[in-house]
Amino acid sequence: MGASSEAEQHPSPAAPSAAGGEHAQRRRKHWGWGYEDEQPTSAQLAALARSLEARLQVPFQEPRAPAALEQLRLPAVRLSAPRALAELCTSSHYERARHAHGSSYADVVEGFYGRFAAAPDLVAYPRSEDQVQALLAWCAEERIAAIPYGGGTSVVGGVRPQLPAGYAGALCIDLSRLSGLYELDTVSAAARLGAGSSGPQLEAALGRSGFTLRHYPQSFALSTLGGWIATRAAGHFATGQTHIEDQLEALRMATPAGMVATTRLPASGAGIDPLRLMAGSEGALGVITEAWVRVRRRPRTIVRATVSFERFELGAHCIAALLQEDLQPANCRLLDEHEAALALAEGERRALLLLAFESPAGAQVARGALAAAMDRALAICAQHGGALRGEARFQERSQPSADAGAGAREAGEAGWREAFLGAPYLRDAMVACGVFTETFETAVTWERLAALDNEVRGAALRVLEGRGVRERDLRLSARLTHAYRDGAAPYYTVIAPVARGEEHTLWQELKSAISEAILAAGGTITHHHAVGRDHMPWYGRERPEPFAAAIAGAKSALDPRWVMNPGVLLKVPPLS
Repeated sequence: MGASSEAEQHPSPAAPSAAGGEHAQRRRKHWGWGYEDEQPTSAQLAALARSLEARLQVPFQEPRAPAALEQLRLPAVRLSAPRALAELCTSSHYERARHAHGSSYADVVEGFYGRFAAAPDLVAYPRSEDQVQALLAWCAEERIAAIPYGGGTSVVGGVRPQLPAGYAGALCIDLSRLSGLYELDTVSAAARLGAGSSGPQLEAALGRSGFTLRHYPQSFALSTLGGWIATRAAGHFATGQTHIEDQLEALRMATPAGMVATTRLPASGAGIDPLRLMAGSEGALGVITEAWVRVRRRPRTIVRATVSFERFELGAHCIAALLQEDLQPANCRLLDEHEAALALAEGERRALLLLAFESPAGAQVARGALAAAMDRALAICAQHGGALRGEARFQERSQPSADAGAGAREAGEAGWREAFLGAPYLRDAMVACGVFTETFETAVTWERLAALDNEVRGAALRVLEGRGVRERDLRLSARLTHAYRDGAAPYYTVIAPVARGEEHTLWQELKSAISEAILAAGGTITHHHAVGRDHMPWYGRERPEPFAAAIAGAKSALDPRWVMNPGVLLKVPPLS
């Protein structure tokens, strides 16, 4: 069955994206999450601080205002674009500041205080693959670090222009104008999308034809398809094919050695899969420009339930049993008693399991089939000490929707979802009020989960208590974000008071202590946040050394002068 007669054609990837104009009209904040017009006023911030302090029971300080854009002192510009590329590049104060960091706690703190030790010399906005290739050729010729930039949501230093010696400067390549739905193959249920397409953009475009990618990370509002692929991002749904590479059908990537393109295939056993090399490459091999991804019809029927457990570990045992009984709920997310209290404003100190089953994509499945799956799951929960709160609730969707947030809202409890997606905004407010807040995530097999949980909590408490923070003044919570037959992905949130000027030091101490605890307990340094520059010390110990040499060989073939995002995945060798 040929796709050409059934495929819906959309704008060429060479055409400028509407996103470019949108970004020009509504500017992102230069220091934190979201847009400039979302920044609260001083009065609103003070009111929010009082509310958060009462809810979290963590001491807040008097809110401060972030450093104004005009107050920032950036490093001097070292580069001048050649005439043929000049119209793609800018060295404006705002663009350099906005593209100087990602979205980790450390990044936000540095931006809030106006500390920009590094910044890209130029920011480029290519509108076509040819322009990306031209930019990379210039970077290779002059040994300029080329840093791909999607939504700037990296929380591991993935876009920070932190360079070793030997580079002439840094060029940030913003992919936002390589966006849009280029082609929709309704026969094969696949879509060709620009790598710079944000979550809301691609879901709105797919939704007009009743399709969805069904990938909703916490950064959904600002992150991009190319960024998801480059970092092997996991979505909001907790079981099944949780990582974006499971939805990949084909990729195109620009490299200093030329374009790399794969064939559209449902599956292949032909040697080492090039898709698996490019997914997770974090910009170290090239710039992902577009992708064919598998899409699906939106579910018609969803049933949800909330189950409480006396202890977090009982809920974890229950999830293992659910998955090993071949049940695969769309949502199966466990919140410990602290996470439940913070996210859902629950007075009861119990762990909560958020369960949801949905109909097969696009199918009109009778309620009875979903009810049977939920009944079976609830019976397993009861065997593990779980108590159903309220009753299972059904939701019907009769019409396809282009609402970009519809799928994310369907993914779980509304109250928890709002807390989940709003967390980056609240973090900015807490930075302004002298409160530390950061997250740490991993994955581990079931038999090691309890020991890892104890080690991580203990490591965090030792660091904070060593700094004089009383246990009653801090909040350490956990949730299981994703679950598999053989293990799960624990995700920790630390909220604590911190002295002004000590934020970065505390972040470094906690990052080191918790990362050491994770590796010692048999976990991975990252389940879905990627490696970047921040996880490099522990990633280097987790991967086999011969594999590191093999990746270095691949990089040398695709990027002979090592200009692609230097410092992520691989240590830069001495440059000649």
